Amino acid sequence: MARLSWQPLHDDDLPALTDLALCCLERDGGLPLLATEPMLRQLFLAGQSIGGRDETGELITAAGVFLDRSGRRSASALIHPSTRSQGIAEELIKWCREHSRGSRLRIVAETTSPESERFFADNGLSRTFAEHVMRHPLQEIPRVPRPKGVQTYPWTEDTQRLFHTAYRRSFATRPGFPDTPEAAWVSSTAEDDGFRPDQSRVAVDRLGHVAGFVTISDNWVDQVGVVPRWRGHGLGAHLVARSLRVMARSGWSEGWLAVNVDNPAHDLYLRLGYRDAGMRARYEDIDHRLDRSP
Repeated sequence: MARLSWQPLHDDDLPALTDLALCCLERDGGLPLLATEPMLRQLFLAGQSIGGRDETGELITAAGVFLDRSGRRSASALIHPSTRSQGIAEELIKWCREHSRGSRLRIVAETTSPESERFFADNGLSRTFAEHVMRHPLQEIPRVPRPKGVQTYPWTEDTQRLFHTAYRRSFATRPGFPDTPEAAWVSSTAEDDGFRPDQSRVAVDRLGHVAGFVTISDNWVDQVGVVPRWRGHGLGAHLVARSLRVMARSGWSEGWLAVNVDNPAHDLYLRLGYRDAGMRARYEDIDHRLDRSP
């Protein structure tokens, strides 16, 4: 890494980190929240870090190794688009492995590209998770009628249990479903930055049974689900389209969501006017013998 000036990152580097993240998002797309202070702090300032500057002093690459919310040691990196394919990525992977303290390397990539996908595969890292990040311009929003026999209600202390029930019944059959207990799920949802209880909705049929739900955080459709017996009736499309209209009336110029690359709902969101705006992913070392963590 001798071609650059390398130093640990500090709070004073936040403006430069923001510029670097914005350049990567402009080139590759991905999670726009990557360029916000909370996420940059988590990825690059919460653990060990390193930044590379060119001869003019511009920060053109950064990497960090940190503990995620589950306590797993993870790493993340950014490389300015103008300096890629020059061997920097290989050096950063080596640095991240050396600072992972014997744990199997796990990469958090909130912005990706076809080139990075090939790079990770060539360096022994397998993709374990990926989501399409999707953007809606909120200029033309289809009107999808609410299915007959269904009413929707906002998030309140009286309805949050219904939201949790709808969450469980919508996702229970998905592989790896965490089945988060009600208190923990309600707390994590309500405490999310930007959560909009008045704009979130739970759908209930005439008998009082939950049919589906959607939760909104600022201009993001955070979670949306439909219980099996109500699928195919347009309820999911109604909940998403309704949410987009609410965002537009609230003054937002665009709406966002993220959907797993294997989720067929991706096609529904395209029909509703969303467009792919990049991808976020996770990668891990293929060789499980590398995991020597307790």
